[in-house]
Amino acid sequence: MSPAAHLRPAPDRLVHKTVAAAVAESLRQRILTGEFPAGTQLRQDALAEEFGISRIPIREALLQLEATGLIKIMPHRGAVVSGLSVEEVEDIFTLRVQLEPELLALSARRLSQADFEALHGLTEDYSAALAAGEILRWGELNRRFHLDLLQHAERPRSLSIVAGLLQDCDRPTRLQLSASGDVARADREHREILALCEAGKIDAAADLLRRHIENAAQSLIAIYRRALSA
Repeated sequence: MSPAAHLRPAPDRLVHKTVAAAVAESLRQRILTGEFPAGTQLRQDALAEEFGISRIPIREALLQLEATGLIKIMPHRGAVVSGLSVEEVEDIFTLRVQLEPELLALSARRLSQADFEALHGLTEDYSAALAAGEILRWGELNRRFHLDLLQHAERPRSLSIVAGLLQDCDRPTRLQLSASGDVARADREHREILALCEAGKIDAAADLLRRHIENAAQSLIAIYRRALSA
């Protein structure tokens, strides 16, 4: 047997990995759309029966989802869809308010014409997704818009923190937009922030970004508290 043969995954292992990836993507979409809300227990035996496969790729799929933070694998409970507390939401948005406007002030002056064209393309995609009710795309497009605005801040550690915060509030952001019906405001504010950057009004853009994040936080926290008191 050649040395290379020892490096090749076994065929059944490749099949399991391919199936696991497909299962993970299916479960990811169901979590992100709210079909599996926070606290839902994902039982391996039930999922194996639903997908008509063994528990091995199910287990691998759940491990993939745990790595992304979408689920937690807990002793005696197994896989549970993760969620955020009101305090965690407040913490995330407080950090975003502190970091994003400052990073925008650093980045906006370095945005090129190509950058602006790409950002306009994102706002158009975001508007179309909002109008079509494509909830699954809302969080991703919102995340990309915010990160692309900040891309030239030359603060890699801060940008990494912001990227994590935006990922953490992906589901809450879509909840806030769908529950509050405030999609038009979000769309309008994105366009206004971009227009201010193009006009060189950097301080005004940073100030609007701060208020944009604060408005989303206030709306989302109110939704969480109403749910807790119901």
